[in-house]
Amino acid sequence: MSITPFQALACPLDGSPLAHSGSAWSCPEGHSFDIAKQGYVNLLPVQQKRSHDPGDSKTMVAARQRFLDAGHYQPIADAVGHAVLGYAESQLLNSEPFNCLDAGCGEGYYLRQLADAAANTRSLSLIGLDISKWAVLAAAKQDAKQSPLSSWVVGSNAHLPVQTGTLDSVLCMFGFPVASEFARVLKTGGVLLQVEAGPDHLRELRKIIYPTLKPERSSEAEALEGFSNYSSERVSYSLPLKGSEQIADLLAMTPHLYRASAEGRARAAALERLTVTVDVRILIYARI
Repeated sequence: MSITPFQALACPLDGSPLAHSGSAWSCPEGHSFDIAKQGYVNLLPVQQKRSHDPGDSKTMVAARQRFLDAGHYQPIADAVGHAVLGYAESQLLNSEPFNCLDAGCGEGYYLRQLADAAANTRSLSLIGLDISKWAVLAAAKQDAKQSPLSSWVVGSNAHLPVQTGTLDSVLCMFGFPVASEFARVLKTGGVLLQVEAGPDHLRELRKIIYPTLKPERSSEAEALEGFSNYSSERVSYSLPLKGSEQIADLLAMTPHLYRASAEGRARAAALERLTVTVDVRILIYARI
């Protein structure tokens, strides 16, 4: 089994294929993008940014890295790996590498877990993309400690710098799905695996930081243009957190950090122990 960096990148300015040469990626129109010394490439042009420093901050990325590396979301990673690799194995008649994008990869936890679980499957070609340069930098640094397993790219889900019809699978882990772009880059029959919070996800923490909880969304899988509903799975378990640091890291890696009031954040900061419910839905869509 081999794992290699993804090669079918596209120029974020004109959409043409990028070629890797030396320390840069270049397109036929002459646009060139340097590879940072840590091994990632920034394919997020200034005109695609909504702020000077979009995405998760350096502090949020560090909190997520500590929390995930502690194994708190390992059951989610296991379920995702089982689903992706199960699909990859069903495509064994295809001798080409199985191409997988993590769209909103954060610091790369789920792609690293996927690579670790892929010992007995066909060759994988992996790409992690995030709009946060701090997240991609952290992912590339951790990857370099092992050996370069993936391509790491700063980019936007709204304008994926990936050639059309080149991916077998797209992961969107608690991220911002853009169905039209995911459909564009996937091959016919490829799968989109989307992980989102279920109705009870972190309910105990939310009860502490908010005065009231919002009504839950429908549990029905949303129809996506260009896709058919393939399957769904629920992962739910209790997670005991010990120490204010673990609780703070969990809060810091979620949107709740900014949605909660100062009073709500203070109530969370005063906790030394908290058991939360992890409740997520894994939705798998097939590209039609």
